[in-house]
Amino acid sequence: MVRTLLIRGMLVGILAGLLAGGFAYLFGEPQVDLAIAFEEHAAGAAAEAEPELVSRAVQSTFGLFTGIVVVGCALGGIFGLAFAYVHGRLGRWSPSVTAALLAATGFVVLVVVPQLKYPANPPAVGSADTIATRTGFYFLLLGLSVAVAIAALGTGRQLVARLGRWGAALTGIAIYAIAMACVMLALPSINEVPADFSTELLWKFRAASFGIGAVLWATLGVAFGLLTERQFAAGRIR
Repeated sequence: MVRTLLIRGMLVGILAGLLAGGFAYLFGEPQVDLAIAFEEHAAGAAAEAEPELVSRAVQSTFGLFTGIVVVGCALGGIFGLAFAYVHGRLGRWSPSVTAALLAATGFVVLVVVPQLKYPANPPAVGSADTIATRTGFYFLLLGLSVAVAIAALGTGRQLVARLGRWGAALTGIAIYAIAMACVMLALPSINEVPADFSTELLWKFRAASFGIGAVLWATLGVAFGLLTERQFAAGRIR
């Protein structure tokens, strides 16, 4: 069963990557182009243009889709393994409900929470001297979000007998929310947006970045759940 779910997760992840790539191309890439134009204008016409190792046309098409599809495939495989572990352990939910809950959890833990503290920035936003620091804090928050979510899930499972399914679930959610609020308050804030940078452009870029994650995780949850539900109903997965 695990092998079947792993392969299915990877295939659904490829589909999710394609859809997320299409969303990124339609809504994210125009904002990137505008941000690059702002950066070039700020640098001035006299500044020497650095040679491009990969052309912008390739970056915004083949490079974009390749990167997101690879991430989607890997994420889908992990999703399939996670589904194999949690299905039947969190309650007598159908495969589609389990997949939806798992996808919603992944979206919150891996996309929403990290971006609340360290939102995505377009080109021209952020100093090159602090990129390592900013990246380090982002991945630290990401890792802590995953660790706290796992701890909260374990605590919730231990409380099922005492509080019931919903009481234990709400307790686990509260533990995660409180713990992550403390973590985000403890981590330093980083704001390097130029004073003259368009707030509308910044908002649209961050909304597009958020939307890419939403499309990716929604596709994983819905497509994986529907396919797996049919397989369980047909008795092909036990």
